[in-house]
Amino acid sequence: MKRPGLHIVDDDPDVRDGLAWLFDSRGYAPTTWDGGAPFLDALRQRTGDWKASVVLMDLRMAPLSGLATFEQLKLLRCPWPVLFLTGHGDVSMAVAAVKNGAWDFLEKPFQDNELVDRVAQALVAASAVQDDDAEAKRLRQALAVLSPREREVLDELIRGHYNKTIAEHLGITARTVEFHRANIFEKMGVSSAIELAHKLGRLQPMGSQ
Repeated sequence: MKRPGLHIVDDDPDVRDGLAWLFDSRGYAPTTWDGGAPFLDALRQRTGDWKASVVLMDLRMAPLSGLATFEQLKLLRCPWPVLFLTGHGDVSMAVAAVKNGAWDFLEKPFQDNELVDRVAQALVAASAVQDDDAEAKRLRQALAVLSPREREVLDELIRGHYNKTIAEHLGITARTVEFHRANIFEKMGVSSAIELAHKLGRLQPMGSQ
């Protein structure tokens, strides 16, 4: 079983190494970065999909702070949850970061088990988002390969129309509608018109497809 990913961004080598040891011992595959700049540089060179992961980042770093790094992550459309580690004096900044889209923050000193639990929760959220994105991508690809007639039949199906009604609307036979319907279900990976409508509802607005 592949170990879950974790990126530890902290300019303090002792903290960085300690966190890496902790999460390695808990079954994670941590990657450490000594600051926001090298972490961002590596992300800018990424190609392909974003594997579900979590970013564990110190709020107060130099020369690029945790907040500045987080803003850059947002510009890169990085989907990974960011969990900030903060000192007592920086709690207000951490709260502002959470309101701005960060996953959570944990004030130092913290309990190891609590930190590991928070990261595990964030990873579950990251995996769920990744699964949703992958399914949306698959559905869009399936829509793209539908023929013009299949797309017309699909539009009728998600309006709840029966084969006979669709046939009348499109000026074709009910048997032809059934043929297109079967092809649509196969391409979209569904077994009913209700399931089809439910899946496509997640891709709103439909007009953008």
